[in-house]
Amino acid sequence: MGSLRLTLCTAALAVAALAPAAQAAQAADGGGVSVTPSTPAPGADLALRVTGCAGRTAIAASAAFVADARLTGAGGSLAGETRVRSSIEPGPYDVRITCADLEMKGRITVAAAKGGTTPAAPAAPTTPAAPVDAGGGWTATHLSAMEPHAVTPGTGHAVTGLVLAGVAAVAVVLRRSRRSRGTD
Repeated sequence: MGSLRLTLCTAALAVAALAPAAQAAQAADGGGVSVTPSTPAPGADLALRVTGCAGRTAIAASAAFVADARLTGAGGSLAGETRVRSSIEPGPYDVRITCADLEMKGRITVAAAKGGTTPAAPAAPTTPAAPVDAGGGWTATHLSAMEPHAVTPGTGHAVTGLVLAGVAAVAVVLRRSRRSRGTD
């Protein structure tokens, strides 16, 4: 029975030691990274899918992207979206995916825009093009437009502090008097 345990433990240790090397080999050849559409045009939205990541999140970065893509998922399959820069030249671009303790590499090929021109400008201004930290709404806009001024303690603060100090002093005196009488 002891040799069976030893054999099983050795096999498990060998699998654990060789699994990261197998994943690294897969990552080195770009396997496990897919892009839709396969050859995006400048300014196009694209979807990324990565298989083989152990974590639940990953980041895909490339010089072709407007912003790094945040990939999420489970079970070794992660997906996310980003946009190709509208000013990028057609050609191949490397994509680096960092997930958990593994780095994978892939490649996308940006195609020339149809008709040899850049994509038509949208009706609305495209600033900012990268994801924006949202929040605050009207309050943030309103407060950022206000003139800053120094706030110093006034008479009201001084009176409130003196009243609180007086209440604390009375509580201490009452507590001591109860202790000295032994009623506490």
